[in-house]
Amino acid sequence: MFLNSIAVWRMSSFIRKGFRFNLTNNLCCKAVHDADTIFALSSGHGRCGVAVVRVSGPASALLLRSMAGPRGPRSFTGEDSAEFHLHGGPAVITGVLQALGNVPGVRPAEAGEFTRRAFHAGKLDLTEVEGLGDLIHAETEAQRRQALRQMEGDLSRLYQGWSQRLARGLFYAAAGKNTIQDVFLWAVTHCFSRMAQSLAHMEAFIDFSEDELIEEGVLNEVDLSVLQLQSEIEGHLQDGRRAERLRSGVQAVIAGVTNAGKSSFLNLLCQRPAAIVSPTAGTTRDVVETSLNIGGFPVVLSDTAGLRDTVDSVEMEGVRRAKERVQLADVTLVVVDSTQLPQNYEGVQIFLTNHLRSILPNGDDWIASLQRCLLVLNKKDLLSKEAVDSLQKSISQAEDLPPASLLSCLTGDGLDHLLDLLQDRMRTLCGDPLVGSVSLTQARHRCHLQQCVRALSLYHTYRNMDLALAAESLRLALTSVGRITGKVGVEQILDMIFRDFCIGK
Repeated sequence: MFLNSIAVWRMSSFIRKGFRFNLTNNLCCKAVHDADTIFALSSGHGRCGVAVVRVSGPASALLLRSMAGPRGPRSFTGEDSAEFHLHGGPAVITGVLQALGNVPGVRPAEAGEFTRRAFHAGKLDLTEVEGLGDLIHAETEAQRRQALRQMEGDLSRLYQGWSQRLARGLFYAAAGKNTIQDVFLWAVTHCFSRMAQSLAHMEAFIDFSEDELIEEGVLNEVDLSVLQLQSEIEGHLQDGRRAERLRSGVQAVIAGVTNAGKSSFLNLLCQRPAAIVSPTAGTTRDVVETSLNIGGFPVVLSDTAGLRDTVDSVEMEGVRRAKERVQLADVTLVVVDSTQLPQNYEGVQIFLTNHLRSILPNGDDWIASLQRCLLVLNKKDLLSKEAVDSLQKSISQAEDLPPASLLSCLTGDGLDHLLDLLQDRMRTLCGDPLVGSVSLTQARHRCHLQQCVRALSLYHTYRNMDLALAAESLRLALTSVGRITGKVGVEQILDMIFRDFCIGK
């Protein structure tokens, strides 16, 4: 059965991407060298032209020699690795998997275990692993571009650059009271990150200033570096959550009064009957949600109950949920029955302003609510040509109103203009993932960077009080950034990251 199989051999020595802290190295080496050999179907189940079975671990060479052919290039996991390209019939695949499982020391792989081994081998750091996971799950072109950029290490290089600026003097503290030659040797062999430069200078000043081994002005250099670094990280955090929004999808909510045509609008955008349409007011009671690809950007579109006063308890709950979704929306599509609009400019301005105030959040967030809103003036097909022209002129001259589009959900007339408005809004909300500096993609990254900024703020507090406490603040900042890339405190988050990978990846 195996004579017609094609075996692809991949092998590489244990290779690290740069230096790693000793603690991480010890954990990585133990995880790699003590591991079982694992195997899984990597190409997915079902009938197909070619199937791929992936094997990784110390018994890979033995398995391949006993079943197929010679060795080849370096592997994804950093271990001896083999892939069997088979005919895709279920019986062939099952036979190969059973044969692999019968070999002593070989077992089926767990979800994401191949990528986990690549991480332990130093082939990927955590941000690159997360980028690979996002690439696997990408549904739109913009998501793919963003994930590819992260997987290729752009985010990792940014954070490692920050680490270097706080890391240079870490070797001074580690070397203690040894000679300056020993300190330098320790630095060359162990120090690689940028954030520890400031911590290094600080601890060097504490340990060696009395011996006059450290040049003057070290603390001033630390002060300047910390200020610059804090400013850069705070700027990185103020990204409007563009990359996070692109990764999870823009939350767009359809809102309005009953019988404005909200469900018809949802069905028009989806190009399918996703919601029930009825002339009876209050048909939609709960939130109807669907995912769309608009101009390459992911959108989670929600149709909501019509907003009105009611004594029906079920409809009241629907109205409450609708208002809640509007509060949380990235974009609110307010659908208005255009046949109810006045025929003069002043009347249109007043009517739409009052209508928006009844739907959008008021108070301090009013301006922000308007900026998140698009007006959809539905039922264009019921207006005369003169009424359409008059209404379009009134809208173009209106002040303090969000962008508006005249639309017929029945005929689709005006849909192209509305989609153009939506795409422009998506670009504003998500940005271009290939332009400018790389943005935050995970809430986990944001949390650690916020902790880093707080630690850097503590440095300024302790700077003139206690240098040891100031140095500890820098160490905490370094640790926070290290947790993003997986250089410190990694074990507790590995399961959370790898659980979303499929078996065989």
